[in-house]
Amino acid sequence: MTVKLKINGTEHVLDVEDDAPLLWVIRDEVGLTGTKFGCGIAQCGACTVHVDGNAQRSCVTTVGSVAGKEIMTIEGLSANGLTPVQQAWIDHQVPQCGYCQSGMIMAVSALLKTNPKPTDEQLAESITNICRCGTYPRIREAVRALGEKV
Repeated sequence: MTVKLKINGTEHVLDVEDDAPLLWVIRDEVGLTGTKFGCGIAQCGACTVHVDGNAQRSCVTTVGSVAGKEIMTIEGLSANGLTPVQQAWIDHQVPQCGYCQSGMIMAVSALLKTNPKPTDEQLAESITNICRCGTYPRIREAVRALGEKV
């Protein structure tokens, strides 16, 4: 079956099944490997991408459900250089192993579009991505610093 996807502003016509997970289409068919596989059940958030500007877990999202929508991966987020969120991650030394960070950055970036100064409680409620290294205090510091600039 042919599916048309717009990923990072580029149209892709792909021969994949409608029910194929978006994560694997992004990685294996399109060749963008910044979006990571973590759990496969939408719990960890390593696979977070933006669909029409909203954070979405791509491991359980079918390509058929996002055909015709704007999909952005971590590669598209930083297509024109580092975003303020990415710079804050560097400034506050957020990543340790870094595996979850592309999904975490995508989730936080989507949140900050609608809530540029989230409280720690709002951040914890909205960002359910899992960081096995436990860098949550650094994430909160980075988000607070971004809110101060708004």
